[in-house]
Amino acid sequence: MGILRVMTDDTAKLIRAYYAAFNADDAAGMLALLTDDVRHDINEGGTETGQAAFRAFLARMDEHYRERAEDVTVMVSGDGTRAAAEFTIHGTYLKTDGDLPAAAGQTYALPVGAFFEIRGGKIARVTNYYNLADWSRQVGAGTAGA
Repeated sequence: MGILRVMTDDTAKLIRAYYAAFNADDAAGMLALLTDDVRHDINEGGTETGQAAFRAFLARMDEHYRERAEDVTVMVSGDGTRAAAEFTIHGTYLKTDGDLPAAAGQTYALPVGAFFEIRGGKIARVTNYYNLADWSRQVGAGTAGA
């Protein structure tokens, strides 16, 4: 039981470090926590594989959004190989992203669920879920999120 406890503690620390790097706008710090072949499942989108794809995703996000994860709660499976996080993302829509509503500095706040697979002490999969329709309502109406 002691070894499992260490594994779950290590996984919880890994996920917290991931969000600390996210909140610090530290892309290199985030990438250092990922496996080389990390799988990234994008909300209502496709799946990308590898650190190069994740780096490009982060760069695109930085161009269009400024975000911070708050009230992060981390849950870890008994063997430490899976984790989930629940949090609220607070953001500002900086620049229009593709065919999404026009950006004009709108703020938003959304509940997010994230799921992770852990391999060799690093994150091997990141899957995020949030309500895109709610986000669109918040930024489309030009009103501030809570």
